[in-house]
Amino acid sequence: MKLKDFRKVEFWLATLLFIIFSYNLVSDTNQRNDGGIHEQFIAAKINYSYFFNFFVPKFLYILVVYLSFLALNFILIPAIIEKKREALNYSLIISLAVIVSLVLGICKTYSHTYELLAYKTIQQGYNSLFFDTFSKTTLLVILISVYTCVKYFIAYLLKKLDGNTAVQRQMKMDLAFGIGFWFVGLFLWIISRSNFQLTILWTMVVLSAVGIVIYSLYYLLPELYRQQKKFSSYFWNIFVISLILTLPLSILALFFFNRTSEVIFIVALFHLPTQLLVSIPLSWFLYRKRVLQNSELTSLRTELGKSDANLNFLKSQINPHFLFNALNTLYGTALQEKAERTGEGIQRLGDMMRFMLHENTQDKISLIREVEYLNNYIALQTLRTSQSADIKIETLIEEQFENYQITPMLLIPFVENAFKHGISLQKPSYIKISLQVRGNVLFFDVSNSINLKNDNDPEKLKSGVGLDNVRKRLLLLYKDRHELIIRENAQEFFVHLTLHID
Repeated sequence: MKLKDFRKVEFWLATLLFIIFSYNLVSDTNQRNDGGIHEQFIAAKINYSYFFNFFVPKFLYILVVYLSFLALNFILIPAIIEKKREALNYSLIISLAVIVSLVLGICKTYSHTYELLAYKTIQQGYNSLFFDTFSKTTLLVILISVYTCVKYFIAYLLKKLDGNTAVQRQMKMDLAFGIGFWFVGLFLWIISRSNFQLTILWTMVVLSAVGIVIYSLYYLLPELYRQQKKFSSYFWNIFVISLILTLPLSILALFFFNRTSEVIFIVALFHLPTQLLVSIPLSWFLYRKRVLQNSELTSLRTELGKSDANLNFLKSQINPHFLFNALNTLYGTALQEKAERTGEGIQRLGDMMRFMLHENTQDKISLIREVEYLNNYIALQTLRTSQSADIKIETLIEEQFENYQITPMLLIPFVENAFKHGISLQKPSYIKISLQVRGNVLFFDVSNSINLKNDNDPEKLKSGVGLDNVRKRLLLLYKDRHELIIRENAQEFFVHLTLHID
């Protein structure tokens, strides 16, 4: 919500409160909620009129506070903050304070006439009443001005946090929840026709709690957390702030409470326990929970970044490794014969290279394309071994699949390993490959004979990246969705993979 939108909300909320308070005042047909003024008039033996001695003064109080809020919050203070005609606006604020003091002073002479009897002369009584209303008006102007400045300051901070939309969004949600909680409580107080002073007390205490929670979550607690301070430091900070807030809240309550000598005690009785027992634990709990969530999110992002880096690295290892093997195979075939077999090999290699360039970099590809690549590889390797009657290659690979997706280059390392270590042109050798899909479960089996490399064979000391890579990729991409079994003895190497695919 932008500042101009919030100003609209402020206006309609202030107007709604004015209407609610006015309606509550008008609807009091039994004249019971006058705060004991009637009894004070009777005790002083002065004629009492509910309309002139309570209703009109109280309505004017509400109207003056409402109009003062509109003038200061929407016109005068914003103009001063924006440095527009500052001298004129300061003069208008002083004039407003004088006019409001006069209106409230006149109202108080009607609502508190009985207090005039306590003075030696009527003039002294008037002077005291008007001085009291002038003091309260000054405080009212200060409070509204402070509220407006705080609002603009928060808007300034939010503007500086434009890059951190998550923090802005969370702060707006917290403010909305706090204001919503206050409004629901206020509505319940009003419809239950509770004492007017209770609704005012509810408003002051709850809005103070909302302010303390927001201040704690977005300034105090982050600062203490950076300094590695404990809960006790936070508790005493808020305790001091709550004590300091008691004074302005009590002064504000003087506008609505008749027993001025007890105002500070009443406000402190509700305000301090609320902040100490609700605001402090709530703020601490929310902040600690959010810090833990942010830590988990940061850790998860770090792990995902590492996984992506590892996966990209593993993919980059697979491609050149196989290309060198394929080129060696074509080279051996070319030495044997220069006709159709060489052409077929080159064609299949071209298909495989196109697959690796265009589809190997994708996160998921069609299972059909993966199987096509697998068949091309087997056919290419068969060219090298077809002249030897002692080499048997058996494949049972299904050709028809539904629209399943699989991570590319996931199956080929097992087949590549079988041809690399299971085939010998001088000894009897065999490879058996089976691939089936039942439901959304892929069953893949590869078994091959084992032929020991010569001591001078450079591949003998190389463990290869194929099987190691595929193990890591399965853990990264199919965690808890695969089963890999590898068995080996002196004569045979066997791999069984069960994979849940999409």
